[in-house]
Amino acid sequence: RRIKAMEAYGLFRGTVRLIDPAKIGLDVTIFCHVRLRDHGEDIGHAFEVFVASRAEIVECYSMSGDWDYLLRIVAEDVGSYERFLMRVLLKQPMVATASSQFALRQAKYTTALPL
Repeated sequence: RRIKAMEAYGLFRGTVRLIDPAKIGLDVTIFCHVRLRDHGEDIGHAFEVFVASRAEIVECYSMSGDWDYLLRIVAEDVGSYERFLMRVLLKQPMVATASSQFALRQAKYTTALPL
């Protein structure tokens, strides 16, 4: 009943199945801070269109503070991430710089919200 009521209220965006990234060869998780060259609305929109087009970028947040965006990226290995960073991300005309941190292990992950 609770699920049906939440559904009727429009709380659900969709239903998904979660895949274990390691089982499909995506063993590396990278958190990448990005700074844009300019802060015009069109620049941010262009960056977000680019992000939406890239499957390896699984999350993107517009941020306050020193960096404009935080990306969560998955990759097969460090070399494949380096190729993406150098040949794709940093080649985008709206990107000024990026800083990457590699996750050593995942201590917690959930999609559940505290209801």
